[in-house]
Amino acid sequence: MKVHFYKYQGAGNDFILIDNRHLGLNHQNPSLIAGLCDRRFGIGGDGLMLLQNKEGFDFEMVYYNSDGQPSSMCGNGGRCIVAFAKHLEIFEKETNFLAVDGPHYATISEEGNWVSLQMINVEKIERDGEAFVLNTGSPHYVSCTSNLRDKNVFADGRVIRYNERYAKEGININFVEDFGDHYFVRTYERGVEDETYACGTGVTAVALAMAKMKGQKGAVSTPVKVLGGDINIRFNYDGQKFSDIFLEGPATYVFEGDIDI
Repeated sequence: MKVHFYKYQGAGNDFILIDNRHLGLNHQNPSLIAGLCDRRFGIGGDGLMLLQNKEGFDFEMVYYNSDGQPSSMCGNGGRCIVAFAKHLEIFEKETNFLAVDGPHYATISEEGNWVSLQMINVEKIERDGEAFVLNTGSPHYVSCTSNLRDKNVFADGRVIRYNERYAKEGININFVEDFGDHYFVRTYERGVEDETYACGTGVTAVALAMAKMKGQKGAVSTPVKVLGGDINIRFNYDGQKFSDIFLEGPATYVFEGDIDI
């Protein structure tokens, strides 16, 4: 079976996208998806997404990590599939779609390369020692650090991800350094089991955790730098609940092609 695919990236977080509205591709095949995401023997990507029809929504986002397993919400993937849906002429300026963590609203710039994606509301932030633990569509661990550019994120992140508390369900590990006018974030992602150039739900978790730590309330806008570029997170916080959370950043077409499955 020959399948047409697209490659998109959001701040260096790269994905394989397939229009599965009429294709009928059976994607419940971990080894197939892992093979497509393999950077040496496949197309290569941090994950694979299928755009599917869903009654009551413009489309449905079905996401798999590069290990071939179904994943929780991927924020940068969400922005990329919005740009992909725009390319497919499913919508013009704003869209409502369904993901694994529920409905999402998004807008896209006229140029089609900057996406603002609304994330789920967050009410619960826990502590694990000095770190913060919260779910922004995916579970995240946020740890403040210094000299982040020199940090071995793979080794240090892996130790936390596979410790006794998190090994079974897995968690994404975010290290953050505060530069005053922005945060610098590096993330070890479960499912990819490596550091990625960006993590949308991860930088969202960082922005919320830092706001809570600093006692920021009201309308907050948080610039974040990742290895793959610049992202912004804006939200409202009343001291109890984070709402109107938007993950904003680039979503860029890279290439497309055909592959035999």
